[in-house]
Amino acid sequence: MRMGRTDESAQCFARCASLIEQADGLLITAGAGLGVDSGLPDFRGSGGFWRVYPALGRARLHFQDIACPDAFRERPRLAWGFYGHRLKLYRQTEPAPTFHILRAIARRLSDGAFVFTSNVDGQFQRAGFDSGRIVECHGSIHHLQCLDGCMGDVWPADAFAPEIDEEACMLLNDFPACPWCKGLARPNVLMFGDGTWIEHRMRTQLARLDAWRSKVDRLLVIEVGAGTAIPSVRLFGEGQDAPIIRINRDEAKTVADRGVSLAMTGVEAMRGIAAALIERGFLGR
Repeated sequence: MRMGRTDESAQCFARCASLIEQADGLLITAGAGLGVDSGLPDFRGSGGFWRVYPALGRARLHFQDIACPDAFRERPRLAWGFYGHRLKLYRQTEPAPTFHILRAIARRLSDGAFVFTSNVDGQFQRAGFDSGRIVECHGSIHHLQCLDGCMGDVWPADAFAPEIDEEACMLLNDFPACPWCKGLARPNVLMFGDGTWIEHRMRTQLARLDAWRSKVDRLLVIEVGAGTAIPSVRLFGEGQDAPIIRINRDEAKTVADRGVSLAMTGVEAMRGIAAALIERGFLGR
């Protein structure tokens, strides 16, 4: 069901509210579109990417040219200028209301919620979600690893405070270093052409999700901002054999008898769903 008239929207929100009331556990699957609700940049297409990072545009560098391990080997100050800027931005960004509505819904379900996201920004943790109930399938910019993967170690980036020349997209201060070999550290994020990403942190998260999922009888998936270009999140949610509420302004289509499609932003959709749940007495005002 796509959005058209107001009464159609109301029917969709009511259907979402009914699915939530029937669930005992909520799997939140989230892609880059959710971050846009919080004001984070959208890197779809080189034009959008270069607007955010004009220095990379002047150099005609595309997202995949800088978001790869080779960039750290060949031009580390530029690579860390890009990732350091993102790290600072994510540390300062306040999560959109979408996160808080999802958290309020999760608190009303007997088995709560688990998150599966391709976003590396840490916004779910910042919004107060339990870090032990989050799978970051592409890693986290808030964690580091050795560029060469010398000891297979992953550690928090808390001690690294990047200083960035934003005009040049260059790191100005010292690089973060591997505590073992003292070589260059990089974000523990799955990049393009990445054969050295250390994934054991993500594997531990997945094991926790599997244990939780085995206890949930009536699962509901709410998918927010997950597209088809890199379909990791979308495919994971569709593989759960559970109804899906799909929220995506451009690619909302889902199987009609297994869920609801909401062609709108996460904020618009979750506010509409919250209003329907308040009307039913499921959520407080």
